[in-house]
This record gives sequence, structure tokens and C-alpha cells, in this order.
Amino acid sequence: MISLFSAVAPVALIILIGYLAGKTFDWERQTLAQLSVYILAPALVADSLYHTTLSLSSTLGLLGGFTLFTFIFAGIGVLISRFLGLSAPVQKSLMATTLLPNNGNMGLPVVAFALGDEGLERAVVCMIGSSILLFGLMPAILQGNGLIYGIRLTLRLPLIWAMLGGLGLKLLAVELPLGLDKGLTELGRAAIPTALILLGLELASTQFKLGRFEVLASSLRLGLSPFIALAAGYLLQLKGLDLQVLILQCAMPTAINSLILVTEFGGDATKVARTIVVTTLLSFLTLPLVIWAFS
Repeated sequence: MISLFSAVAPVALIILIGYLAGKTFDWERQTLAQLSVYILAPALVADSLYHTTLSLSSTLGLLGGFTLFTFIFAGIGVLISRFLGLSAPVQKSLMATTLLPNNGNMGLPVVAFALGDEGLERAVVCMIGSSILLFGLMPAILQGNGLIYGIRLTLRLPLIWAMLGGLGLKLLAVELPLGLDKGLTELGRAAIPTALILLGLELASTQFKLGRFEVLASSLRLGLSPFIALAAGYLLQLKGLDLQVLILQCAMPTAINSLILVTEFGGDATKVARTIVVTTLLSFLTLPLVIWAFS
């Protein structure tokens, strides 16, 4: 069991440092968020895809698995919302907190520590799929602006262009001159600790409270999601490390960006913020169990 917790302990340490820093100093979180979103995370994606050894079948399988997981989980969320008679804002909040796992800030480092570099490059593929869902479909789901609006929003993200750039360099077998690929790698390495520190800063400013909504959303996000991912993986005949990474990435706590989307496009921001805190804290207990159960 100690070896299982060792996969999340380094992540917890960096988040704790960010939390203590947030309680001690007045940080400008917006700057760190912009640094992560517009520079470091795109560099990590581009570098991972540029150096990837993943086969096309693994890449398509992971993207397909995450997409199938999302649609199955969305259907379950709709049924639960109707059965419980939830109001429209609460329904939107439930969709945002359950459909959007934090497979960037949390997922990448946990997979890296638990499954190594081969797992990490697969985790990046899942993160790309999640990012497309996050900015491509969720605005349309939450506000009803339509798919075209979501696609336009997605195309503004540097993450998408970093993905295309990294894939283009890989497929064309381009060798970057003057060691530029090393600079890209170093930028990418900074993405994970920066994202974890930012997560700690966010937790330091969010109130902890456990109500009925938080219990329901946390149970779905942390308890049900690994089994839905397992079913999606089996349906697409994913095996080995591909299946492990899909399950682990889908088992992550609620994404911080879900709060941004709910604030912008509709929902209960307070409930979403509390769910982010609850699922993040509980995930340090649930993720080692997921690693043990599906390894």
C-alpha cells in the first residue's frame, strides 16, 4: 500500500507547498494561470507529441475511449438529474463537475509517477481529448450557444495549435536545429509543478463544505467514473497501458476549469468550487485504490 501512495505523495507535496504559499502570501494567480495555459502546457503537449512513440492505434483508441466515456457519463448525469428533479443551474453544475476530470494538473503528474514516461505520453493524449471537450462542447452544453461557438473557442486555444504543431513535426520527421527541441522539453517539464502549485493556491482560497450536492458529484466523479472508463475501454478493446491510463485519467478529481466555465456560461459556482475542493482532497485516498485495482 505504501508503494501505491508513493504515486500521489509527490503530487500532494507540491500541492501542499502551493497551499501554504497561498495562505502565507498574496499571489497573483491569474498570471500563473496564464503562464500555464498559454506557454507551459502547450510546450508540454508539443514536446510530448514530437517525441512520442505511441502508435496511431493507441492514440485513436485513447481518444475514442475518452469520448465514449464522456457520452456514457453524460447520459447517466442526465438521468440522475431528471430522477432527482434538479433545477437547471444545479443540473449544469452536476454536468460540469462530473464530466470534466482534472487530467492536466493532477492527471499528468499522477500518471507520470505511477506509470512512467510511457504512461505520461498516453496521459497527454487523454488531456487533449479532455481539453477539446472542455472548451469545445461544454460551453454549448452549459449555455446552448451551439457547436460552432464551441469550435471557435477551441481554435483560440494555444493547446490545440501546440498539438497540431507537435504532430506535424513528428509526422514530417523534422529535426529542430540548434537544440531547440531541448528548450521545448525544459519548458514542458515546468508545466507539471507550476500547475500543481496553482492548484494549491486555488485550494487555499476555496471554502471546504460537504453538502448533498458535493456528496453526489464526488461519488460520481471519483466512485463511478473508473468503472465507466473500464466499460468504455473494453468496448473499444483497449488493453494494457492504454486501458490503465484511460481509467486513471478518467478517475481524477473535478477540473478547476469547470469553475471558470460555470461562472461564464451558467451554473452554481459555489457548489462547483466546493466540489473541486472535496474531490481533490478525497482523490488522495481514491487514486491509490484505482491504481491498485486496475494495475
